[in-house]
Amino acid sequence: MKTIVMLLLACLPGYMLCAQQLYSKAYGNSRNQPVIFLHGGPGGNATLFEATTAARLADSGFYVIVYDRRGEGRSPDPKATLTYQEAFDDLNSIYRKYGLKQAALIGHSFGGLVATLYTRQYPQKVSRLVLAGALFAQQETYDWILSNAGDYARYHNDTAMQQRTKVLMAADKQSAAYRKGCYDLAGKMDYFEMPQPTKASRELRKAYETGPFYAQNIRNSNAPLLFYKNEPRKNIDTRPDLKALKQKGVRIYAVYGEQDRIFSGRMLAGLKNLVGPDEFRFIDNCSHYLFVDQQPDFLRYITQWMR
Repeated sequence: MKTIVMLLLACLPGYMLCAQQLYSKAYGNSRNQPVIFLHGGPGGNATLFEATTAARLADSGFYVIVYDRRGEGRSPDPKATLTYQEAFDDLNSIYRKYGLKQAALIGHSFGGLVATLYTRQYPQKVSRLVLAGALFAQQETYDWILSNAGDYARYHNDTAMQQRTKVLMAADKQSAAYRKGCYDLAGKMDYFEMPQPTKASRELRKAYETGPFYAQNIRNSNAPLLFYKNEPRKNIDTRPDLKALKQKGVRIYAVYGEQDRIFSGRMLAGLKNLVGPDEFRFIDNCSHYLFVDQQPDFLRYITQWMR
């Protein structure tokens, strides 16, 4: 199925496959300021952002590039190792493919870790770093989810969830199963859902789920296993990296949903203090997928920061 999809994509106008078989597409005028979107994962893809937001951001006067990392989404590769360095190499190939010397990076979820570490290694290639519902302190996030899961399970008298939480608390924290278990519990508690879906957000979701990009919503379930097997940097905290980048003068911005409950209030308050109050924005009635939950606010902040 994945091979068939890649062959079909290769034949569609405007779709590009890099040397490493990376799916990518650009929106807008190439003379405008370049912006690259980095999706979540490991194992995710950029289809939701591409279907709902890429063209609209480009209409604001930007050259928006989306791509799926090697071994993830629409970029299948049986030889992919799913390491950060491989992700950096892939991103560098995107720069070469589109003739970019410098670009702004928008990192969503796990993509925020990739974007931050890439900026630390190649600061001269990043004009702005935007953390959009991005991970930045993984173990603290997992600890927060598990502590709340225990309370949630007791309140709902869910013995199965209580047992699952206890098992995860004693599990190997450096494993893909631990990561998946934590996010499964977060999903059970609706941590990724916006509290009160608006008409606009419902329409965006419906258009995505009934449109062509949903058929391309390919996810590699083996990607997290490969990442935890091959990548030595697990459950990392990028706050020291962000602090170092800030001291070097790199422009860093952050936007988070107020109801993105995989982060504690203390974590986000600390991040706001780190990047600066003028560079940090909360969006109300908004969870993890803020470019769908509250797209107008998301686009407004991104546009302001880019200019």
